[in-house]
Amino acid sequence: MSAGAGLPVARALALGVIQGPAELLPVSSSAHIVLVPWLAGWDWETIDPELRKSFEVALHTGAAAALLIGQRQLIREELRAFDGRRALLLALSFLPAAIVGYTLERPIEQRLGGPRATSYGLLAGAAAMLAGDTRPQLRGRGEATAADGLALGVAQATALAPGVSRNGITLAAARWRGFSRDQANLLSRTIALPIIVGATALKGSRLATRGASPELRRSLAIGAGASFASTLASQRLIGLVERDRALWPYAAYRAALAVAVLVKLRSQI
Repeated sequence: MSAGAGLPVARALALGVIQGPAELLPVSSSAHIVLVPWLAGWDWETIDPELRKSFEVALHTGAAAALLIGQRQLIREELRAFDGRRALLLALSFLPAAIVGYTLERPIEQRLGGPRATSYGLLAGAAAMLAGDTRPQLRGRGEATAADGLALGVAQATALAPGVSRNGITLAAARWRGFSRDQANLLSRTIALPIIVGATALKGSRLATRGASPELRRSLAIGAGASFASTLASQRLIGLVERDRALWPYAAYRAALAVAVLVKLRSQI
């Protein structure tokens, strides 16, 4: 079977469409890419791991490109206000995740990439979101310090575990540090772009060193295009989290998805 034959175009399209909303909401896009095929009964685990990894890179590439376009106003505002404090904040929020991702990404994926571990990641992220959202809403993004940047960086590093969600865990960390819900969301989005673009570039460079059949290239292109379109079309979903909304609905959804997976796993014993 050729590499591309293990990834039908229709499934590549479906996962690309899912990527956009899952990327923008604190529900873990990586968990959905693992769990949706598994719950749907696709033969996902039989596909070559390198093919699955290549496809995930394609989805993230499409999403990252859409975020650069969809969040261009935020990027312009950040560039206009960029100063030493913001530079330190971004550096501290970027470095822990970059170091852990560069050195431990593959071992983490190999040991924590299955449905069970991903479900535990969903539950852990949900618990962190609920705990963080109980904190008082006292601070604004402009008050972020070096300690806040380091806390957010450590949070982003933990998001390398499938299911935890970079968006969800940084929102939880920002709320735990006392930022209001809308400001926590802005802070999470501000620090997200460098790590998303950086991770995509690193993974893309690794992918470029491997050959790809025409069938695989077609599936990757379909997935990346669908991810780009769905992420761009879903930009308004950011407002659901941004308008001073509680995090518990997203935590509840994550928990429900995790429980569904764990129940199915138990039934297979």
